[in-house]
Amino acid sequence: MAEETKAMTEERRPDPNEKLVKVFDSEQESEALVVKGLLDSAGIENDLKSGSFLQDAFPGLGGMIILVREEDEEKARSLIAESRQAGAAIDEDETKG
Repeated sequence: MAEETKAMTEERRPDPNEKLVKVFDSEQESEALVVKGLLDSAGIENDLKSGSFLQDAFPGLGGMIILVREEDEEKARSLIAESRQAGAAIDEDETKG
């Protein structure tokens, strides 16, 4: 079972030789994991990396980043934006209630 889960996780990750683009970054690992789950559930292959490992590609970056294939960038950014808007609407409703 553990091997199946590992194989599924590896299947979803983009090939490191492909052109990948950053669609999300956060200092909070928990926030990055939520966004990763959102992209996973939408079928967008992504890779969650620690920003400290990617200083050469993205200078000054810390925290966590999510990379996707270049062709998935627009869809991923759209999903992230929709999720943020939905979260803002929920926060606003809670302060009114």
